[in-house]
Parts: sequence; structure tokens; C-alpha cells
Amino acid sequence: MRITQVESIILLDKLHIVKVHTDEQITGVGEVSPMNARVSHAVIEHALAPLLIGEEATDIQRLWRRMYTKPHKLGPGGTLLNAMAGIDIALWDILGKAAGLPVYKLLGGKYRPAARVYASSMARGMSPQEEAERALSYKEKGFFGYKIHSSTPWMHDDGFDQTIATAAAVRRLVGDEFPIMVDVNNAYYGHTAIKIANALAELGIWHFEEPLATHDYAAYGRLADAVEIPIAVGEQEYTSWQFRDLITVGRVDILQPDVIKCGGITEFTKIATLADTYTRPITVHNTQQTIGTSAHAHLWVSTPSCVYPQEYNIEHNPILDDTPIWKNPLVPVDGLITPWELPGLGIELDDEVVARLRTN
Repeated sequence: MRITQVESIILLDKLHIVKVHTDEQITGVGEVSPMNARVSHAVIEHALAPLLIGEEATDIQRLWRRMYTKPHKLGPGGTLLNAMAGIDIALWDILGKAAGLPVYKLLGGKYRPAARVYASSMARGMSPQEEAERALSYKEKGFFGYKIHSSTPWMHDDGFDQTIATAAAVRRLVGDEFPIMVDVNNAYYGHTAIKIANALAELGIWHFEEPLATHDYAAYGRLADAVEIPIAVGEQEYTSWQFRDLITVGRVDILQPDVIKCGGITEFTKIATLADTYTRPITVHNTQQTIGTSAHAHLWVSTPSCVYPQEYNIEHNPILDDTPIWKNPLVPVDGLITPWELPGLGIELDDEVVARLRTN
């Protein structure tokens, strides 16, 4: 089964889809991180697609290595791995469709029947009380936790920071047993991160996410020595080699790969093996509610280390909520997500809507 076309599609600048077509009329669908989508689109069209045309679509490991090594000066992370992720996910979709099996069965079958998810609030403009009331509403909907984004990303030690006030307000309203996660998107220098971490520990926060600068693994190691709260990092790591260093040098507690950023399902499984080897749980970075969530769902149920509640973005998404691009959306039911039993990822795209929303 040979690859005949690799199609990169951007929808409303909100979603970046890849379709891989074959000579047996089996088409696979994947997703690329929407950040810098037009740059990723150029990488797919000019650097990756020419490497794949005419190749055997089911040789996924070989094709992953080919995409990674041939244009290596574009990497080793960022846009190259994002673009590769969309193609790789589509190849796994093809493999599942050709075999007549859902992707999770190709990954070893179910380790758990369904994945628990927590509500991830991306809004940053709410008052602490407003955030607390929102958290309570999602607790009542059956979600298994709630995450706040409470500081200014990358503005180290910026004066405007509601992290402690917001976390405290949420804790008061939802009670002591409901998991709360705090994501600050690289907002602090080391000494401030320690102070915030210790205050959050007093509130029983489940994990403290990305407090320090990306890739400063030595700083994360120092933080690990100074605090007890679990530290979660990984949305800006792209390869198993980076995750190895994140574990061994940064000594973080929880790993957060994102399948649409870290090179796809193929590389995610290698990261998951590292997680098992070093006894680290995985709670993925999952902000895309369509194809990315579907791909993650197959990994959540088949990967032993995905033991904790997983992220689900609760913000409004026009491609999901207003003009849905798929006929069978995968959404939480009572806080649980279960992948479809259909072959491949199980996604049924509405091609008419995709064509109407296409912006490239």
C-alpha cells in the first residue's frame, strides 16, 4: 500500500489536519499543533511529503526515522516534530483501517477501559471567585479534576499573579478531595517557583506545571530538591531524548507529552516506555479537542503510565461546537473518554465542512 499524496489542511487557523492518501483508497487523518500552522504546512509540503510519496504506508517506524533524519536541520524539536506528528498519526490511522482494528489494539490493547479526564480552564481573565465557581460546575459534571492557568506566561516574576489567590478560592469551594492542577507556563525564576510551590502544597494541589523556563533541566533539578509538590513538565519537549534528560536531570515527577507535538504516536510510545522505566506517570498536554483528543484516547487506554486523569480543554471551539468537522465527536461522558471501536482512530470527518472551513 503506497502513499500517493500528503495533504496539509488548515481550518480557520484553529486546526491543522493532515490527510495521507494511498493507492488502495485508504486515507489516514492526523493533526498538527496549530501553533505556527502555516510554517508547519510549509515543512510538510516542501520537506516531508516528498520523502513519503511512493513509500509503503505501513512502514511507520522507517518513515518516522526518514522524516526525522533527512531534514534534521529543521529540528530536533518544534515545527519539524509538530509536522511529523500529523503525518505519523495519519499513518497509524491507515494501519488500523487496513487491519480492521482500532489503533489502541495495535498498541497492545486496553490496559484500562476508559480514560478519566480533568477540566482544563484556559481563561486567564477571571477573578479567583469566578474561577472557583467554574471549577465547582465541572466537578458537578463529573470531571476528575480542574486546572487553572493563573499567571503571565514567560513573564518571569511578573507583578500580576493570581496563582495563590485563585488556587485557594478554588480549594475552598470544591473541597479538599477534588484534584486541582496549577499551570503557570514558565512564569517564575527559581526562588519564586519554590515559594509558590510550597504555598500550593499547603493547599493540596495535585501538580504544579511548568513553573520554570523550558529546557532548563538543571533548574528543575534544583526545584525538585527544594519542594514536595509534584512537578509536571513536558508540553514543550518533543523527543524521547529530551524526555530522558527531563527525567534524569530535571527529575520532574509527571511527564506531559503531547501526541500532536512530540512526533506522533510512534515517538509517544517511546516516551511512555521511558515513563515506565523510570516509574513516572503521564498526564498528557491535550488542548485540541478533535483529532488530537482521539489520538490521545487510544494512548490513554493502552498505556500503563497514563494512570492519572488526563487533560481536556473546556474552552469553546468553533470547529467542535459551531461548525463541527466530524460526524462522531469524541467528548467526555461523566468525566470519561473511551476511544471508538471503529478501525483506525475511528474519526469520521465531514469533508464538506472541512472544505468550507479550509483557509489554505
